[in-house]
Amino acid sequence: MLSLHQLTKCYATGDKALTNVSLEIPAGQVVALIGPSGAGKSTLIRCVNRLVEPTDGKVFLAETELTKLNQRQLRRERRRMGMIFQEYALIDRLTVMENVLSGYLGYTGFWRSYFRRYPQDVVQQAFMLLERVGLETFIDKRADALSGGQRQRVGIARALLQSPDILLVDEPTASLDPKTSRQIMRLIKELCIERQLAAIINIHDVQLAQLFADRIIGLRAGELVFDGLPEELDAEMLTRIYGEEDWNHSLESDEEAQEAFETKSNSRDIPSVLRVASV
Repeated sequence: MLSLHQLTKCYATGDKALTNVSLEIPAGQVVALIGPSGAGKSTLIRCVNRLVEPTDGKVFLAETELTKLNQRQLRRERRRMGMIFQEYALIDRLTVMENVLSGYLGYTGFWRSYFRRYPQDVVQQAFMLLERVGLETFIDKRADALSGGQRQRVGIARALLQSPDILLVDEPTASLDPKTSRQIMRLIKELCIERQLAAIINIHDVQLAQLFADRIIGLRAGELVFDGLPEELDAEMLTRIYGEEDWNHSLESDEEAQEAFETKSNSRDIPSVLRVASV
């Protein structure tokens, strides 16, 4: 379980990115963070793994208070938090397989990683993950030769190689076309189901959030203004989060998309769990 207690981030300019945000996310729950630009969504995700240092408040991952850890302890705990970035954060000159294996750096020493000497079982796990995300034929291809959707799939496989307890996902569909965006969100959702992973997904697309998330959290100006089920996110609440707009047509489209997704999900078996062992 991830717990935030009165999480606050104030920058040197005096601007508050987050103000007293408190919430709990249990294992296996996929949470979408929505809100306008500047609402604090990316800051919240990055405060969890302390890529951004909170000004005040506490962050717990299970029984561990992340906000109390020194840098060495934090590096160890970051193994439990898989990060998926908006801009993929791949090394373009490396192959797909090498980029995925970089997810194991938190477990191996510098020289073993420098010479790309990974345990055989870890390499096998990387193969399995690439097969799961649909990139088994791209193993030796350089990252800079991939499409945006393929690069995001590499980032997902890399994060999963850490055997994390939670996924922190920062705008995974921001640079993708609508079809690829749905495929990526569906993949993340299915992997969380398979592995009983919690996930926090910062996302601008409200329709995708309602379609694939178990729970939606709305932020406005750094404050939590909504925390509920996707079906509870009505036009009135969307106006409170984003401001005035004709939301009714959008909500009708969401309901049709949800029915289509549920029909597809019920028509096939969810793949079995691919367990990633740590060394």
